[in-house]
Amino acid sequence: MINRREFLKLSSVGLGTLLVKPGLPKTGYSLPDITPSKRIGRVLGKVEVKSKPDPESSTIEVKYDDDLINCDREIIGARISYSTNRIWYETPNGYIPSVRVQPTRMEPNEPIAEIPTFFETKGMWAEVTVPYVDIFQDNPPPRSVILQEMAHPRFYYSQVLWIDGIKTNDNGEVMYHVGERHGSPGDTFWAEARAFRPITADDISTINPEVENKKIVVDVSHQTIACYENDVEILFDRVSTGAKFNNEGQAVDKWATPLGDYHVVNRKYVSLHMAGGSAAAGYELFGVSWTSIFATGGVAFHSTYWHNNYGEPMSHGCVNLRPDVSKFIFRWTMPFCSYDPGKIEVQGYSGTKVQVVEY
Repeated sequence: MINRREFLKLSSVGLGTLLVKPGLPKTGYSLPDITPSKRIGRVLGKVEVKSKPDPESSTIEVKYDDDLINCDREIIGARISYSTNRIWYETPNGYIPSVRVQPTRMEPNEPIAEIPTFFETKGMWAEVTVPYVDIFQDNPPPRSVILQEMAHPRFYYSQVLWIDGIKTNDNGEVMYHVGERHGSPGDTFWAEARAFRPITADDISTINPEVENKKIVVDVSHQTIACYENDVEILFDRVSTGAKFNNEGQAVDKWATPLGDYHVVNRKYVSLHMAGGSAAAGYELFGVSWTSIFATGGVAFHSTYWHNNYGEPMSHGCVNLRPDVSKFIFRWTMPFCSYDPGKIEVQGYSGTKVQVVEY
């Protein structure tokens, strides 16, 4: 089974056959030269491109971490050994299992001229809208263990970060000063501004606040989530809950998402630096967006950029969601989280109810 740890291992490979924009250094502030608005797959780990949507078919080529491919369309094919998901992406050169690809887009943004002030704080939340963007530490040495291990430090599509500074580099490119407001060990970075879409207060406003009877049901047996308003289902999707086995195939009950009908959402973060586990089976993640904690131990709903294997248990206890679903849950559930500081922590059981069931 593939888990977070495997997806976090970054190699030193480049962009394969993709080209960087002319006039920018290959290892500098460049973004991949991809046609905007087309769906682009970012490869997660080593994966073989097959002649047919079948793991037993011949291998055409091999892709590695952060290689980018155009995903022309989805195909229902044969399942691979570590997933029940049968969706494959058809690429210009063959077929690749969707579980080894992060769906992204290339949507560069026009840099802003001045960092805004929301309420009393100068700065803004912003979302990465390109497959990845190189980051360059502003305050070395690295404090995060994951940063020390990264061959190419990067932020990835759908991550949300805090931006509080702006400058122009020697190449004339606008750069943002980027960091994490919550949970960070203190690392800050510069990254190309075009990669980030500013998030406004309206973007995180509460959805249907007038509805008092809201409930979430997570089914760990079928790996699904359902949201209800007055007992009417308004959202249903696949998820990834706590993994059943570690890398060695050993059962890890401690990673199970806790069952029960007494959970509530009572802590929320627009973006959170996450770390946990042991030295042998730990994890550390930058900018985990739209995090809504509902159980003891920091068990949360949150966005996921390191795997696309929804429908299979993958986490250390949290409920991994697609970015758009995670954002919906963040905005839809109570308590409301304000833009500044982008977090809320309440005591007791006054938030949206969550049931975790097993059949």
